[in-house]
Amino acid sequence: MTEAWWNDTLIARSDDIVTVEGNAYFPLDAVTPGVLEDSATTSVCPWKGTASYYSVRANGAENRDAAWYYPEPKDAAKEIRGRVAFWKGVTVKN
Repeated sequence: MTEAWWNDTLIARSDDIVTVEGNAYFPLDAVTPGVLEDSATTSVCPWKGTASYYSVRANGAENRDAAWYYPEPKDAAKEIRGRVAFWKGVTVKN
């Protein structure tokens, strides 16, 4: 089972993880309800496509743009459609 923790809060947990470039992508339904907040931030990966971001809210604090996902990934990255990955101090562990 893989878990994502931030600010002493379990924010995602799943045994259905896709790992790409060392990042664990969790199914969106594995994320604790209410911890993700839409962000206007985007970035572009040449082979995955355009990433969108979420801020993470947990235990009364916000971690801006600490999660990302690809709403329309390119064919080479189709396995991460409907999944989210974390960074910026979020601990992901097995």
